[in-house]
Amino acid sequence: RTFTVDCDVLQADGGTRVAAITGGYVALYHCLHRMVQQGVYKVMPLKSAVAAVSVGVVQREHLLDLCYQEDFQASVDFNVVMNDRNEFIEIQGTAEGKPFSKEAVDSLLALAGKGIKELLEIQKTALAVLR
Repeated sequence: RTFTVDCDVLQADGGTRVAAITGGYVALYHCLHRMVQQGVYKVMPLKSAVAAVSVGVVQREHLLDLCYQEDFQASVDFNVVMNDRNEFIEIQGTAEGKPFSKEAVDSLLALAGKGIKELLEIQKTALAVLR
């Protein structure tokens, strides 16, 4: 079976795209949970939860979940997707002017990991009603 989780975003920044990934996981889990209940699957086919955040550097400050204005002003902009096993699925980062250091990357990835951990907990709470 193939599942396509589609979110059409007409105006977007990085935050909108990562919100679509995070919410898309919840929608997919909900669908598959129902299919397990209906006997289509014997067990839940998903191996791990998935969430995503945007992070960036705005006026030398490292920020989590950039709004449109912050995204527009960011000198460094990252979108990070991870699973609940603390593994990266995607890292997309861009310098919007001058290059950035490895230390900046490490700091931004740590900040993203912290934010994703919080989102995974929110997802777990939202999906607890299905269990």
